Amino acid sequence: MQNSALKAWLDSSYLSGANQSWIEQLYEDFLTDPDSVDANWRSTFQQLPGTGVKPDQFHSQTREYFRRLAKDASRYSSTISDPDTNVKQVKVLQLINAYRFRGHQHANLDPLGLWQQDKVADLDPSFHDLTEADFQETFNVGSFASGKETMKLGELLEALKQTYCGPIGAEYMHITSTEEKRWIQQRIESGRATFNSEEKKRFLSELTAAEGLERYLGAKFPGAKRFSLEGGDALIPMLKEMIRHAGNSGTREVVLGMAHRGRLNVLVNVLGKKPQDLFDEFAGKHKEHLGTGDVKYHMGFSSDFQTDGGLVHLALAFNPSHLEIVSPVVIGSVRARLDRLDEPSSNKVLPITIHGDAAVTGQGVVQETLNMSKARGYEVGGTVRIVINNQVGFTTSNPLDARSTPYCTDIGKMVQAPIFHVNADDPEAVAFVTRLALDFRNTFKRDVFIDLVCYRRHGHNEADEPSATQPLMYQKIKKHPTPRKIYADKLEQEKVATLEDATEMVNLYRDALDAGDCVVAEWRPMNMHSFTWSPYLNHEWDEEYPNKVEMKRLQELAKRISTVPEAVEMQSRVAKIYGDRQAMAAGEKLFDWGGAENLAYATLVDEGIPVRLSGEDSGRGTFFHRHAVIHNQSNGSTYTPLQHIHNGQGAFRVWDSVLSEEAVLAFEYGYATAEPRTLTIWEAQFGDFANGAQVVIDQFISSGEQKWGRMCGLVMLLPHGYEGQGPEHSSARPGTLSATLR
Repeated sequence: MQNSALKAWLDSSYLSGANQSWIEQLYEDFLTDPDSVDANWRSTFQQLPGTGVKPDQFHSQTREYFRRLAKDASRYSSTISDPDTNVKQVKVLQLINAYRFRGHQHANLDPLGLWQQDKVADLDPSFHDLTEADFQETFNVGSFASGKETMKLGELLEALKQTYCGPIGAEYMHITSTEEKRWIQQRIESGRATFNSEEKKRFLSELTAAEGLERYLGAKFPGAKRFSLEGGDALIPMLKEMIRHAGNSGTREVVLGMAHRGRLNVLVNVLGKKPQDLFDEFAGKHKEHLGTGDVKYHMGFSSDFQTDGGLVHLALAFNPSHLEIVSPVVIGSVRARLDRLDEPSSNKVLPITIHGDAAVTGQGVVQETLNMSKARGYEVGGTVRIVINNQVGFTTSNPLDARSTPYCTDIGKMVQAPIFHVNADDPEAVAFVTRLALDFRNTFKRDVFIDLVCYRRHGHNEADEPSATQPLMYQKIKKHPTPRKIYADKLEQEKVATLEDATEMVNLYRDALDAGDCVVAEWRPMNMHSFTWSPYLNHEWDEEYPNKVEMKRLQELAKRISTVPEAVEMQSRVAKIYGDRQAMAAGEKLFDWGGAENLAYATLVDEGIPVRLSGEDSGRGTFFHRHAVIHNQSNGSTYTPLQHIHNGQGAFRVWDSVLSEEAVLAFEYGYATAEPRTLTIWEAQFGDFANGAQVVIDQFISSGEQKWGRMCGLVMLLPHGYEGQGPEHSSARPGTLSATLR
């Protein structure tokens, strides 16, 4: 029978169930590179049955092996010379893992210091039975990417705190991909990036611009709504750093979507809108506009931005007051640009969406958009999602009222997006996170979140009085120095820039605003990037389009798209439909809706005009009528006849959408605005369900041209009929839609 000391050691053995995930991760590393793990572990893993033959063996086999190993008491007596040391070694590795999982909960993220951080027990060495007496002991640090195999415990603990509890809080251990987790660990555990003097001065200059514009507008137009960025000034250096880094990584277009907060600052200090044009808008000196126009913080803009890697075209999407709805519009626009390049996962086009902390977790369209992020018809190689987290939504700041999750960014975990929280008062941490997030997106083609934790120096707008509802927060804000002042003081201490240098930056920027010309040094005259809409302008709604398709060609096309290769085994009912279509092509039967619809698409792609059709069940058709996509009954593959007309044809893309109306219709609107030559169709499963996307219909489709001059050729296909399924399936409300859209 085992004595009590041995039993105690066995109970805390490195093979205990509590260490299962850590051991499996270590084993994954061994399978990738045996030399990447400690020699003792390498020896253990090499004894696994079949390791040398099947490196991808099931984890169930590995688990069973370790269960047997843990029960083999003879193994311990023959291999362990100092049980206490080995137990502490495991505890050290558990401590590292604890910081990876929960270090963000103790990170220094809130510039105001208002966050109440509960104690996280497993970040304390004592939780792992490690004492101060162990701090001078040397331990193997496993996969901790410090560049060292061993470290003193005290040194390791300090490194863990700097990495995970400083101005950056990293959440990534929810990701199931070991490769992605290892990649992030290598980047953040190997130490923060260092910036040279010129880069630091540039960050200070950009903070000066962000603060300077807001103060200038506040003095020149007191009380006017501008939805100030003050407190979140770091957004400006963040965006400019992201564009620079993207340009050096091969990106040629950046499409941005954002709401009102800080939008005017982004327009002037990132995209290069002339300050004088903005001042004229404040003064009511609007240019001639045939439509209704819109408020200045809804307007879009396009420009070119010079980077070391080449010109990058910037496009800021127009948006309404309805929060978050612009996000899927941006993604649709990016997908259109990628389809035009025929590079659906290219880094050449980068989507950036900017959210508010209350809206990102409160508006359901965000979840719908995230749900599309890896769907075949909608993926764009990942989106960088920035949250301006000013810790208050209009007047609601208590998290108990604002959401049901610890962080506003927790919604990103549904798609296993890494989340990087960063203190907005630390521009160097912001720059580091910016590069990290973009590199992750470009490497793994997935969404990534940046939680820019800041504050709102004024109320929801400049006419608001925030202290009525947030008295303690605004007492703190009144005493808190601006991000520019904090960083200027830091650079003076580092002897990088004097306070006189900082003051000169302020004066030079104010002089530039007085002059009214572009204040962005990287701005360049815009080249032609977008497809022109000019061929589609100045036509009457009822103008007839001459039919260029001759009967002979119609018959050829009808025959072509109803002929299916013998290797494609059709389901019996589908085979009958295609048999009927062959009879229609031969003139032996009248065309039904499905046959005529497919033939209409054929005439377009035959002339080189692309067609995109998306919606719920659009490949087959809700009513079993379209069958544009045939599912091979023998092997599950698909065949789309409209993609096999001839080599030079236009693309025919039909996509079964996720079960969403709002985000999908917004996506297709964005697609159609960026791709005028494509027939873009959104199909409601039943026409009645279109009202699930009413915001898109009201704020974009029916009014986008009138408000913003934005052309759009989107077609909404709304099938409906009396089929005994009740009032929700029998009317697409054509009267309401025609009144709205005419």
